[in-house]
Amino acid sequence: METYFIKTFGCQQNIADSERIASAYEARGFSPAPTMEAAHTIILNTCVIRERAEEKVYGLVRNIQAGLSGNKDARIVVTGCLIGAAAREPSGKMLKRITKRLPEVELLPLEDIGFEHIPKRAPGKSASIVISNGCNNYCAFCIVPFSRGKERSRPFAEIIEEAESAVREGKDEIVLLGQNVNSYGADFLMEKIREGEEYALHDGSRVKPVFVKHLNRHRVPTLFPHLLQAVARIKGVRLVSFLSANPWDFSSELIDVIADNKNIDRTLHLPVQAGSDRILKLMNRWYTRAEYLELVARIRKKIPEVSFTTDIIVGFPGETLEEFEMTCDLVRSVGFDRAYIAWYSPRPGTKATKEMEDTVSIEEKHRRQRELDGIVLRLAGRGHLVK
Repeated sequence: METYFIKTFGCQQNIADSERIASAYEARGFSPAPTMEAAHTIILNTCVIRERAEEKVYGLVRNIQAGLSGNKDARIVVTGCLIGAAAREPSGKMLKRITKRLPEVELLPLEDIGFEHIPKRAPGKSASIVISNGCNNYCAFCIVPFSRGKERSRPFAEIIEEAESAVREGKDEIVLLGQNVNSYGADFLMEKIREGEEYALHDGSRVKPVFVKHLNRHRVPTLFPHLLQAVARIKGVRLVSFLSANPWDFSSELIDVIADNKNIDRTLHLPVQAGSDRILKLMNRWYTRAEYLELVARIRKKIPEVSFTTDIIVGFPGETLEEFEMTCDLVRSVGFDRAYIAWYSPRPGTKATKEMEDTVSIEEKHRRQRELDGIVLRLAGRGHLVK
């Protein structure tokens, strides 16, 4: 029997994607190999969010092909964000680079792996469920709109059915995943729903989509507060969490749903990225420092036991020492439980790479990362994560 082994790079959504890839391969008659060395087919599910993640893939392929993995004759399949970015990055440079550096591997677009197979979940009590894929926001530093394409939401009923199936499997913790979960449903609502109109859910009930108001205008309609509550009320669900939520789409209705359902995680991941208004604007993040802190205060008022984690980029093009100190000051003001700190990495096709000079040296980026990490560690007192 043909065997496969999946090596996953990157975020929790990549891990969830690998569970679907495993299910798809087993439906074709493959069986899992215990190690990479024992597999006939080695599948690399890639991350491309930073240059270092991309280089890890090239290095591993090189080692496999050279026999350093102990399995020189294995068929290599590369999938995930690297392949998506190569297909969509407008300059074509990534596709040329992949073609040159990965000449003898099979490239598998993630879109070829659908949602018709039940994910092959890892042991344990947690089930990750993808509710949407892709992103429409085009933050200046982020390659995700190219690596995953435009935002596409899964049907409401399909998500509920998968959550109920996971509970029947013995899972009692559900993690809802998307690049921007709190705009879930906007893609299929925009053409059909106007403000004040209702939407029919899977069970026949009708709800009004939430229209998030930001910068004095209604941005997008979303069903995420309704979806989160529906999952939280499935019998047998002990804990519900979600990743990731953009601050500018975090509605009052979503805060109310979290407050009203005690089994929704009280640790919220709320990426801030920077503490300077000028840098936030350059990043194309649609909020100011004051608006972010006001949102944190509103959430804490409604949910006193809440804690926050965040993402931060240091050394963004043009970031001065004074602006870095603004980020340090914001971190002290919020008191994040954890911070995922990364130094800025140019990515092909992004606005920052095309239009901005990378002015901060690698040494200074590392210094700022270490300093900010130390602040987070001292404030939290119980751990941190640095990318």
